[in-house]
Amino acid sequence: MSVKTFALFGSGEYGAAMPALPADAFLIAADGGLAFLSDHGVTPHLIVGDFDSYGGPLPEGVEVIRHPVMKDQTDMELAVWEALRRGAERIFLYGGLGGRLDHTLANIQLLILLARRGVEGYLMGKTETLTALSRRAARFAPDFSGTVSVFACGGAVVTETGLFYKLHRAALTDERPLGVSNEFTGAAAEIAVHEGTAVLLWGAENRGLPQIVEV
Repeated sequence: MSVKTFALFGSGEYGAAMPALPADAFLIAADGGLAFLSDHGVTPHLIVGDFDSYGGPLPEGVEVIRHPVMKDQTDMELAVWEALRRGAERIFLYGGLGGRLDHTLANIQLLILLARRGVEGYLMGKTETLTALSRRAARFAPDFSGTVSVFACGGAVVTETGLFYKLHRAALTDERPLGVSNEFTGAAAEIAVHEGTAVLLWGAENRGLPQIVEV
């Protein structure tokens, strides 16, 4: 049975081309993310936001959920909750990096939210990909290259194998960047978060995604 996949589009930075999307993904435009989709001739299944970033025409026949400008959630967060309400098991966030730093940090927090709810979440950037793990492991194929970094979110117990620097149930904290810039070695690698939550970041030149498994 296929994983129920959602792709969300925000107002941050994108590459020049439309990213390759899973064929069965449900597409949600979060306010200004609609402009990027429209420029590439792509119609989302749902549009969410307060429309303070997008003032163009709305595509006909598409569900629109409007929110007031004065609210306590970002448009991307609103899109995430809509995806969760519709049964999302894997969520890709595009246009969620670059631009405003506060929104970048907010989107990283959304990865943490998803990890703690047992949902795979990926923040897809021009030069990097991020995910968060909570009591799960990421298994990387041997063809991954470059660096991979791990940042604890309130503390995490982490094991790293198959990388240049090894860790075994190391206690990482959010006060020291001990997990920054480890290196893929051409071997299969695994990063396991046994306790707590951690954010992982690796270069977007790597095609494909790690396999996420429970630990």
